[in-house]
Amino acid sequence: MSTRFLSDEQVEQLRSFPDIGREELIKYFTLTPRDHAFLDAPGRGADARLGLALQLCTLPWLGFVPDNLEEVPQAALLRLASQLAVFPGALEYYAASTRKRPQTRSDHLKLVMRYLGWKTATPGGQEMKELEQFLLDRAMEHDTPSLLFYQATQHLIGARVVRPGVVTLMELVAAARAGAGSLTSEKVEHLLTGQMRGDLDRLLVQDAGLGMTRLAWLTTPAVEATTVAVKQAIEKLKFLRGIDAHSLDLSMLPPERRRFLATLGRRSTVQGLERRGERRYPILLALVAQSAVDQLDEVVALFDQAVSARESHAKAKTNEALAERAKQGEARQLLMDVILPVLADPTIPDEDVGAILRNGIGMQKLREVAAERWNPLPRDHGRLSALEASYSYLRKFTPQVLEAIDFHGGPGTADLMEAVQILRELNRVGGRKVPTSAPTSFVPARYADYLARARKSGDDTAFRHYWEMCTILALRDGLRSGDVFVPGSRRYADPGTYLYTPEQWEPRRAEFCHLVRKPAGAAEALGQVKDELHQALGDLEETLSGASPNDVGEVRLDAEGRLVIPPLSAEDIPAEAKALRDELSGMLPFVPIASLLIELDARTNFLACFTHAGGRKTTQSVELKRNILAVLIAGATNLGLTRMSEACGVSYDALAWTAEWYVREETLRDANTVLVNHHYALDLAKKFGGGTMSSSDGQRFPVRGKSLTGRDMNIHGGRVLSTTTHVSDQWSTYGTKQMVPTHREAHYALDEFLGNQTDLPIREHATDTHGATLVNFGLFDLVGKALTPRIRDLGKITLVRVDSPAATNALYPQAGPLLADRWNEDLVAGCWDDLLRMAGSLKFGEATASLIVGKWSAASRQNTLAAALKEWGRMRRTIHAALMWNQWLSSPAGQWLAVQPGGPWRTSTIGSIVAAAGTPSWRGVGPAGVGTSASWPRSLSRAAWPSSTAARSSSVRGMAASMRCRLFLASSSSALEESFGV
Repeated sequence: MSTRFLSDEQVEQLRSFPDIGREELIKYFTLTPRDHAFLDAPGRGADARLGLALQLCTLPWLGFVPDNLEEVPQAALLRLASQLAVFPGALEYYAASTRKRPQTRSDHLKLVMRYLGWKTATPGGQEMKELEQFLLDRAMEHDTPSLLFYQATQHLIGARVVRPGVVTLMELVAAARAGAGSLTSEKVEHLLTGQMRGDLDRLLVQDAGLGMTRLAWLTTPAVEATTVAVKQAIEKLKFLRGIDAHSLDLSMLPPERRRFLATLGRRSTVQGLERRGERRYPILLALVAQSAVDQLDEVVALFDQAVSARESHAKAKTNEALAERAKQGEARQLLMDVILPVLADPTIPDEDVGAILRNGIGMQKLREVAAERWNPLPRDHGRLSALEASYSYLRKFTPQVLEAIDFHGGPGTADLMEAVQILRELNRVGGRKVPTSAPTSFVPARYADYLARARKSGDDTAFRHYWEMCTILALRDGLRSGDVFVPGSRRYADPGTYLYTPEQWEPRRAEFCHLVRKPAGAAEALGQVKDELHQALGDLEETLSGASPNDVGEVRLDAEGRLVIPPLSAEDIPAEAKALRDELSGMLPFVPIASLLIELDARTNFLACFTHAGGRKTTQSVELKRNILAVLIAGATNLGLTRMSEACGVSYDALAWTAEWYVREETLRDANTVLVNHHYALDLAKKFGGGTMSSSDGQRFPVRGKSLTGRDMNIHGGRVLSTTTHVSDQWSTYGTKQMVPTHREAHYALDEFLGNQTDLPIREHATDTHGATLVNFGLFDLVGKALTPRIRDLGKITLVRVDSPAATNALYPQAGPLLADRWNEDLVAGCWDDLLRMAGSLKFGEATASLIVGKWSAASRQNTLAAALKEWGRMRRTIHAALMWNQWLSSPAGQWLAVQPGGPWRTSTIGSIVAAAGTPSWRGVGPAGVGTSASWPRSLSRAAWPSSTAARSSSVRGMAASMRCRLFLASSSSALEESFGV
């Protein structure tokens, strides 16, 4: 294994002084009175004091002192010279004297180390052994050399040990990586029996029946939920179980190590794995162990989607039938409009009614209408009957799913689990008749009549069909809500396993409560939230009392006591603001996207985030940077790698290899984080906001081809993908997540918010009505954040009170009648610690927010914890509504619009974000711009890279460049995930 993973240029940079920021300058180059006493030793001249001070400040900053002190940043030198009251040029005298007598530098460094309590890492010494062990532990978690190097430097600074030479540290990193590989093999050796080795080797052999290797077969995911796809997924699951992959225990390896090895196995070729010799076995072990879990999840997910697709088809057919029925019923309705007035008229004698109707309508018309059959609709309008037409289709895969998957039920699902077991047994023995004792309590009321009619008529076949479909649908719904779970699954596991166990939670409770400022006791928490509610209602009461029912344009109570919320007027942008925007837009030059990205990389070095998936080749050549940019542009503009290859002259194979090994979800996130942090540090960005608020919304993108996450939606004219995008109040996109278009966006609102790895100190989040669920209201508050959504029909939501209606109305005569429901505080009090445990599991990353929100939003009434969370959310929504009405009432419409979270700065399209930032359009970025510009690929050439475009020091241009590139990466994330399966 090569030890030189850094270029000569990078090595020289690591040996010298880097640039210094304002915060570092203050933190490290500020002398204390004690430091002055140390420096002002008798007989020490100005030059010696300055040189000694530089070493004193540089050692804690960098962990070492560069050889050439004269290269110190000018700002640091001037700051120290000012504090010491010496001439900055004294450093030249110090450097000259130390060149003549190097011992002086060494003696001064030893004095500094003794004063600061630092040590050196000598070969074989305790410090060196601790560093080697630290690197080995980190190398077991990941295999990226540059990251290991950085972590080693930070460890040394924390331990107050002078950093060894760069080459020495690179050798230590290389040794740690090699040691991690050997240690990994040693830890899994007991699993590598002769049988297991043979099974793993057979993964790399071409299978005649499959037409590919088992490795390629296993790592090729399904792209659509069809009968064939479900059966293939089950075959893969059975194969993995056949080699005992599902029972492999790799817990002796750190989770990150297992993830790294599995990723390496998925992306490696058969030849590449064979060249690794014995080292291929740990990689394949991790791959099959992870594949066993992934394949189990895939089978259940495909089952869910395939059943749901047939249900959606039945719903569409039912809607068409209802529309046709409505048309046919038009004649009957017109007839009723004639008949009913006659029947309802008491002045018309009963004996004359028939004659009047027959003569008025006509016998021919009456006979025509009477001849038409008009059967009453069932409670579900015939949806289950329409689904019954797909019974044969469902039978092609549901028996195999029931046989392969071990479903378990939670509280309240005993009858459903019994029904699943009966159905499984009927499938096994080929039975046709459902036992009379088979449970039906899980069948929804809207479907119950189908089973009752079939049972009453003795039609065993119809009963079997309806009962089996109800069982399958209930099983699907239970999997979504978490009432039904699958042991060994990651996505469909018991919801309780996603959270910390009570034993794990106990030592973390105090830390979490302090972090989110929540009481650990239920009584105190309930007292606080009641006080908050009374404060909000008191303010609202005062405002409502001062509003007249006739105050048009104000939120008020009308004469009947109903809340009236007038619509907001459109925002009035002053002509001066428009002129300034146009002026700023004119200052921004037309910049091809390739040149823009090259320049921004020179400013931020974001391309360094695109590391090799195998932890190799971290030193990026000019060609590699060019290829990464080409892949990013191809994905973001939907140009595709083939057309990109034609446009920029780089072979398709080179681009495909780069996309496979470098452009992954984690590298895209890291690069986006670098860009957002750069943008956050710009002075102009702070003019838009402090980075403390954000907003999220969904976007839909048309897609061709097959995709498990794509859905056909008539409203969008075809198949679409959906993403939810999180944007800060500084206009920076700090998170983008791909989702199924038919899923509710609320499930993903917390994901990027809690997973925010940028420097943005976000505390408040805004959504539209889709994100304003009770579960979200509760969880946002429990993790110490604020959800401030814009809710459609805000005056119609149900609000809660903490007392009886009489007591509440007596306390709040105006606002009290608006509180229609009683808050169940006993339920919240009984589950308070579990609510904190759930929130702590999300806050500390034990569980994924979207998974928890989705499960608990769909949970049944038997799930007490989900009910308590929704109850807490009802209280938070009530407080939010009271505060919003009060702010709306007490603030002019223009002011409210200006301060509204998610207000004028919240946008849903990248183009509008860029336009709002002062750029006229995203010129040269979209497919049209790429297609019409013949010169842009030249910016990706080797000659263009080092020089980049002309430097622009303007804050406006810098922010626009950062923002454009950041938006580009954010948009490319979802596209590349879909294109390359990362």
